[in-house]
Amino acid sequence: MKFDVMAPVVEPFTGAANAIRGVPGGGLPWEIDAARGELTSDGRVEVEVEGLVLARRAPVPEERQGTNPVPSFRVLVSCVSSSSGEPATVNVSTETAPATTTGDATIEGIVDLPSPCFAPIVFVTSPDGAWFAVTGR
Repeated sequence: MKFDVMAPVVEPFTGAANAIRGVPGGGLPWEIDAARGELTSDGRVEVEVEGLVLARRAPVPEERQGTNPVPSFRVLVSCVSSSSGEPATVNVSTETAPATTTGDATIEGIVDLPSPCFAPIVFVTSPDGAWFAVTGR
């Protein structure tokens, strides 16, 4: 699966109230200039983001707008799979990769994809797992 666009976390997806497949959004809205990536069937994943920063608007405090306060990002892949014959969400993550204060990062790794892995969603998250960007528009 290749992609060349990701959507930043915005209201109402900030925080845990409207998590996507159990993945909470970052606590504030973000914005992103560019993204591209690839996920292969053997679990190899590479995502490059540019300008993934806190939104330049309220409710982000003015002094933090347009900055990335997080020193590293990771990639989380979410799949719909099955467990004991029942549908199940399976989330797997890479190790962290350094991110700049201007929100640029290249995250590469291998994740242990379940079989089957239906409807994969790729997130860029904090080290603690709150998402800042997700595949989609």
